[in-house]
Amino acid sequence: MTGTRGAGPVPGRVRRVTTTRAGGVSAAPYDSFNLGDHVGDDRGAVARNRARLAAGIGLPAERLVWMEQVHSRTVTVVDAPQPEPVEVTDGLVTAAADLALVVLTADCVPILLADDQAGVIGAVHAGRIGARIGIVDQALEAMVSLGAAPQRIGALLGPAVCGRCYEVPPAMQADVEAHLPGSAVRTRAGTTGLDVRAGVARALTEAGVTDIDVDHRCTLEERTLFSHRRGAPTGRIASVIWRDTGAYDREEGTDR
Repeated sequence: MTGTRGAGPVPGRVRRVTTTRAGGVSAAPYDSFNLGDHVGDDRGAVARNRARLAAGIGLPAERLVWMEQVHSRTVTVVDAPQPEPVEVTDGLVTAAADLALVVLTADCVPILLADDQAGVIGAVHAGRIGARIGIVDQALEAMVSLGAAPQRIGALLGPAVCGRCYEVPPAMQADVEAHLPGSAVRTRAGTTGLDVRAGVARALTEAGVTDIDVDHRCTLEERTLFSHRRGAPTGRIASVIWRDTGAYDREEGTDR
């Protein structure tokens, strides 16, 4: 959607994509569209899968920005393609057009953020640890520094392990709930659990974000997705956000 930032229009429509396991070349147990290059998969297969992702969203591979995710609260602002994954970060923010920000997950919560009017987007990896120590607030702060406003930001929370499946010890649940209110739940078995997505949604709401969409698929239950808790080693799905100006031709018929 075209909006305004400062004195001029911001071209491009914000697009979001979440992959599944299907459509790639990786062998078991990473079959088949694994996009993580840090999980033990053949690097050549991962490179081919990443090339398919780039072609599928209609961008050159070098315009996809990856992260070295470490369960931190570090958020990095980027304004151009990066030759390597951005080191030691769990969030990316940009105001650049046709630059796709990628977050990899296999149970953690991927968060895609956009202020269409300001032309500012963000991609965040929010696991139990990162969400607990404030990655959401850090991402919003970085977006605001580029001209975004919380009340204009739309958020998509992608597939993640659900609270019915995510059992944790009582002490861990209490600790996370104290730092990420709204995350404490009971599992399907009646034991103490965590719904990190619910805690993230509450954190966004308390920060002023009101436009929040949730992909309720559970990575552990949904076998078309990767889940580290269901079985390791395993691959990673990607959640991608970019501002598409149409500057690059989309290649038809390519697997995403």
